[in-house]
Amino acid sequence: MFRAAIAVFVLGSIGCAFATSLDGFVIARIVQGMGGAMMTPVGRLVLVRTVDRRALVDAMVWVTLPALIGPVIGPPVGGFITTYFSWHWIFLINVPIGLVGIALVTRYIENIRAEAPEPFDFLGMFLAGLGVGGLAFGLSVLGLDYLPWWLVAALIGIGAVATAAYVAHARRTPAPVLDLTLFAVPTFRAGAGGGFLFRIGVGAIPFLLPLLLQLGFGLTPFQSGLITFCSALGAMTMKACVTPILRQFGFRTVLTVNAVVSAGFLAACATFTPATPIPVMMVVLLVGGFFRSLEFTSLGAITYADVEPRRVGRATALASVAQQLSLSTGVAMGALAVDLTVQFRGHTVIMASDFAPAFLFVAAISALAAPIFWRLPRDAGAELTDRTPAPTEPSDQRVG
Repeated sequence: MFRAAIAVFVLGSIGCAFATSLDGFVIARIVQGMGGAMMTPVGRLVLVRTVDRRALVDAMVWVTLPALIGPVIGPPVGGFITTYFSWHWIFLINVPIGLVGIALVTRYIENIRAEAPEPFDFLGMFLAGLGVGGLAFGLSVLGLDYLPWWLVAALIGIGAVATAAYVAHARRTPAPVLDLTLFAVPTFRAGAGGGFLFRIGVGAIPFLLPLLLQLGFGLTPFQSGLITFCSALGAMTMKACVTPILRQFGFRTVLTVNAVVSAGFLAACATFTPATPIPVMMVVLLVGGFFRSLEFTSLGAITYADVEPRRVGRATALASVAQQLSLSTGVAMGALAVDLTVQFRGHTVIMASDFAPAFLFVAAISALAAPIFWRLPRDAGAELTDRTPAPTEPSDQRVG
């Protein structure tokens, strides 16, 4: 499955490189996205099933780093290619990388099969795919003026109806393709539900920052990418710190406090103006990248802390869907906020000042995850870091 996912992603990349129209490009991107979406749950499933729980946090560091660094290191590399070569090579470079990936998967990942395969939920797949796809694509183009408003409304409406139909279907199916009963597990609910809100803000960063720097400040794609790359440096410095921090303070405190801190650094981007010194922007992005990476790694571990081994496959699938939908929602919220600001101020073109409300808006949404994380038990995930559980209080027995 992992090799197939890489192959589909590579085929989609080739389609993007040779697209001759915007419609063809979007179709190729959909194929590319299908491959990428297949990789995420399968890769996490391999880790959760094969890595000892006490090493899960360190393993999640390595899983989280590419997810954080990729969208940030992409702008300088892509900007360099676009500025000095051709945008086609942004996608063609995925071909040799994909081939190496297939070879590594063949060499290192054992072909584990389920001992007792469950019947596949085809109806659930159709309803969930239609629901999540409609919502994700509809929200992604909301405010971008790419499709007619009625078509965007239809996509979101059909997605909402299909999602509601799937929820009703899942309650009657013994083995649903997306097991919603997992939300009854407090740690999974916090990781997937609270993580959804937090990732909305993070999902908007790769969209808003390059636009601000290029459209608002007049920088080239390469110059913009060099600035946003600082977030990746911050994420990499987090690697050696995450386990000691979690062992010292615990998942509940780290997730709650860090959600607010990360949202604060995201909101700080609203203060960027053409007169802001580049070193100041780089420091904000560097430190913000550190805290966002800490939050992502903690979320990746706590989500599966209390999931039964037999349900890990369902958990990775459901968590991955929530993550992808949250990132699409982040782009939609950021785009919508910028568009509404432009219309309210009567601007004919986007200006640097039009981005500030968008940063503040998505930052506020990310901060809303903090109350969800605070409802975790005080000793949530203690065994993942060999942390001595805190004394249990009556309030920690809640699950709702």
